[in-house]
Amino acid sequence: MISLRQFRWFDSRALPTRWLIAWGLGFGLALVGQARLPAMELSQAKTETSEVKALLQQFDSIANQHKVDQLGEIYSPEFSNSDGLTLQQVEASLQSLWKLYPDLSYKTELKSWRQEGEAVIVETVTNVTGNRPWLGKTANLTGEVSSRQTFINQKLVRQEVLSEKMTLTAGEKPPLVNVRLPQKVKPGQQYDFDVILQTPLNDDLLAGSAFAQDIDPTNYQFDPTQVKLELLQAGGLFKRVVAGDDPQWLSAFLVSPDGMVLVTQRLAIAP
Repeated sequence: MISLRQFRWFDSRALPTRWLIAWGLGFGLALVGQARLPAMELSQAKTETSEVKALLQQFDSIANQHKVDQLGEIYSPEFSNSDGLTLQQVEASLQSLWKLYPDLSYKTELKSWRQEGEAVIVETVTNVTGNRPWLGKTANLTGEVSSRQTFINQKLVRQEVLSEKMTLTAGEKPPLVNVRLPQKVKPGQQYDFDVILQTPLNDDLLAGSAFAQDIDPTNYQFDPTQVKLELLQAGGLFKRVVAGDDPQWLSAFLVSPDGMVLVTQRLAIAP
């Protein structure tokens, strides 16, 4: 095992906590409720689909202005989400994330929507990008989340994250990797989590670790200094895992003398 202290350029302040990532991504989606568009209107003619798309563009614009003070207007008092976060945690996480990444930007695509009684259910994909100064250079964040939102009386009452992936790089030359992981598995199913290095090591020192965590608010804090790194000879990280009963985050953390990369993807469990 080796320590991050061997990489003297490393600064853990470049890494936001994982829960800030998850909800920073979800914010552009949640703003769908801001328009006060009646549920009945959403279920009528085909033209309403284009109106919903236009609203998403408008709400991306609002999200890109980082208006956290509008959250209370769009969330229902009965709001719940698939990860167990409260509205207060959402607000706090966004404030911290936007302070860390002041240029964080969102782009949301409408995948589908439907009416079920008084509820309007919207599925979307949001891409996020941002960067921040870091040791005289730049730390770069990119991510994508698919989620399902349920609105009743123009209020967001339920949000479910369907898929999620995040990449954070820092340093002059971070390792380039390709992640291979199924999006969904069954309980007890064996699967591979492969993080393949795209560039040769040559004589460089490369260390890394792959790990899984339950998706739970208590696990949203990520402290890279606690990760046990192993020297990698070549190729990347290759893990064979047996799925449990609950969804998890699968993460890989790779560090070289010239940079680092943290990749995280959500693994769903099929019923």
